[in-house]
Amino acid sequence: MENVVRLLSTLALMGAVRSLAGRYQAAGGARIDADFAPTLGILDRLRSGEGADVVILTREALDDLAAQGIVVAESRLDLARSFVGIAVKAGADHPDIATEPALRAALLGARSVAYSRIGASGIFFAQLIERLGIAPEINARARIIPSGFTAELLVTGEAELAVQQISELKQVGGIEVVGAIPLELQTAAVFSAGRLAASKRVAQSDALLKYLASSEVAPLLRASGLEP
Repeated sequence: MENVVRLLSTLALMGAVRSLAGRYQAAGGARIDADFAPTLGILDRLRSGEGADVVILTREALDDLAAQGIVVAESRLDLARSFVGIAVKAGADHPDIATEPALRAALLGARSVAYSRIGASGIFFAQLIERLGIAPEINARARIIPSGFTAELLVTGEAELAVQQISELKQVGGIEVVGAIPLELQTAAVFSAGRLAASKRVAQSDALLKYLASSEVAPLLRASGLEP
């Protein structure tokens, strides 16, 4: 059997996984065959019967798969926390988003705000602007993408502000991360990994899970915008 592990991961871990894949294989680990998508997209693919060995999802989604027997419950590991942030095009002024009133003013003052429809950050942001009472104004000129990286719309000039997990914003060149949305307005997303019950590569999958949770990977998580 080929020494490879099929990994399905949320977009928030793309940067970290791509950074560690080569060094993991060079150190004798399996080759990581990774594919990335929003959590809800991965759930749909798994329910449609797509095969994989290891998945990285939000903790809630992974727990749900474990309850269904799709993920081996004992294999679950928490990897990192992530916060939703705001970015602008490189060289643009950084708006003040340090407080709730400042964030509200920045969002209302932007020509257009980009966020995703099915990603965890997009769902959070849609709920946030409802709580702030500014959803109609923001959505009237928002650029809501089905999935992918919202910061790409900064580069093309289609949006003035982009909202997403900070680790996802950092995947796009030509932009600058302003910072996190005030922490009192959000709860950190916890991303966790686990082995699929149908995996035929148990030893390789468990070895990869152990590596992902190791101190060696922690600096790569931080560099990608995550908190180990």
